[in-house]
Amino acid sequence: MEIDTIFITASGGPFLKTPMTQFKNISAKKATKHPNWKMGKKISVDSSTLMNKVFEIIEAQRIFKLPISKFKILIHPKSYLHSIVKFHDGTSKLLIHDTSMMIPIFNSLFNDDSTKKLKTKKINLNIINNLNLSNVDLLRFPMVKILKMIPNNISLFETVLVSANDCLVDLFLNKKIKYQDIYKNLKKILRLSEFTKLKSSKPKNVLQIIHLSKYVALKTKSLCVM
Repeated sequence: MEIDTIFITASGGPFLKTPMTQFKNISAKKATKHPNWKMGKKISVDSSTLMNKVFEIIEAQRIFKLPISKFKILIHPKSYLHSIVKFHDGTSKLLIHDTSMMIPIFNSLFNDDSTKKLKTKKINLNIINNLNLSNVDLLRFPMVKILKMIPNNISLFETVLVSANDCLVDLFLNKKIKYQDIYKNLKKILRLSEFTKLKSSKPKNVLQIIHLSKYVALKTKSLCVM
């Protein structure tokens, strides 16, 4: 069956209901306190900005070789529904599971082994009956707009995105920049001509990616830390 649209859900993180007037005062402690998942500091910050969903869509686009325009993000605060795949025949498939990384890890390791079983909870009908889905507020989560800058082909530009974001999150966690500066600076860096031209450059080897990543980190720090 041909795919029409793939919806990937996001909880909205710790600031889904936070008044945007308070964003200027967001601390690293608040940004790393996810309401549903227990994760490391860096990925928790990415979850709060929805950058993790930007990465997920890029990964899925590369794997399934579909245009990025076929992917959409929906807000789902409970983190129980993880994706919806809508097909051209009018049917859709939903993926649901509890907020445990054991489940996706198990399926990654034992996808083709039917002898392996993972003990999980029963389906939560209360959550299914109250999925509470909504579109992403781009004012609250401007990071999602970066998807429009990503090419459909594999390129070195993704290395720039990952490396610059890594550096900016680290600067935020170390109190060198403000929370809202993560997106503002990332957008500025991604628009530099020396990086935009990399959208048409396919990686040649791992060493090239490592060198570029280090350069992007240095460039990011030089532009963001006075």
